[in-house]
Amino acid sequence: MTFKTIFALATIGVGAALSTLPAEAADSPVRWKMQSWFPSKAPHAGSTGKDIETKLERLSGGTFKVRFHEPGALIPPNQCFEAVGKGSVQACWSTPAYWYGDEPALSLFSAAPFGMDWPGLMAWFYYGGGKEIYEELYAKHNMYALPCGGMIPEASGWFKKEIKTVDDFKGLRIRFLGLGALVLEELGASTMLLGAADLYPSLERGVIDATEFAAPSVDKALGLHEIVKYYYFPGWHQVATIYDLMINLDAWKALSDQQKAMVEMVCGDNVRQAIAQGESMQPESLDFFKQKGVEIRQWSPEILAELEKAWTRVASRESEKNADFKRTWDSMQAFRARYADWQSIGYLKR
Repeated sequence: MTFKTIFALATIGVGAALSTLPAEAADSPVRWKMQSWFPSKAPHAGSTGKDIETKLERLSGGTFKVRFHEPGALIPPNQCFEAVGKGSVQACWSTPAYWYGDEPALSLFSAAPFGMDWPGLMAWFYYGGGKEIYEELYAKHNMYALPCGGMIPEASGWFKKEIKTVDDFKGLRIRFLGLGALVLEELGASTMLLGAADLYPSLERGVIDATEFAAPSVDKALGLHEIVKYYYFPGWHQVATIYDLMINLDAWKALSDQQKAMVEMVCGDNVRQAIAQGESMQPESLDFFKQKGVEIRQWSPEILAELEKAWTRVASRESEKNADFKRTWDSMQAFRARYADWQSIGYLKR
């Protein structure tokens, strides 16, 4: 028997032996339901959530599917916090600002009045202690969450009447989100939280006198300019808004390391997309409103100063009431103080 014959037989034998060994188990397919707070047709707010579905399926080759459900399709969006924690749905697409009533400190991650812009917010979140607090807060409710999109600076809102002084906030009925709502209540306004579909009819029927929602490109789709003509900037209440993917903690732990990495990569790309796309769309949207006769206004320095004073009082009270709020706020403020020197000298002032 020649060497070649012996080698060939040996190779066949090894191959046959290997074929009888159990193959390493592949990751099990994932099929999740995701309830969205925002409709998929809403630019940024909804469309970025829909992108989670398509990007994860592409990245995984179809083995990881997260089905996006329009608002109310599975559960009312305002029940997401409890539903994800209990595992009624595996995930929800939302923003931490909506969960003030369940975990007040979470609001600081997406709607801190007079807060940091995107570079500062991300620096604090990923490298200044924010992420650790954020994950602990969600874990208390049997959830894991991660930033998965966002909104560039929002508009301050649509008003039926011109706001000339802070006294004009007294008695105003306004749809407003999170901590900013507490600031306006401090100045005498009456606030409520309504979904996107309720804004137009509520303004039209006089249920509310004013509303904020998002950036101009999103507000444009709502048609609010057909009813209200005063549109105010800047959005002092939401300088940079994190949108996040809330996941049932048990569902997250059941994923393999590779599957977790897929979610992290998709969400990282979503944040990049949301900021770049969001910034690119605003000039055209502002031009649209100008052509429609909308009065685009900017808050006076005096009004902004009074709003910030009111926020300082609110933040102090909330910190006294809730230890986690204080811990989060103190962490954010400490980072901001360290960041201030770099921010002041590192960037051109236009």
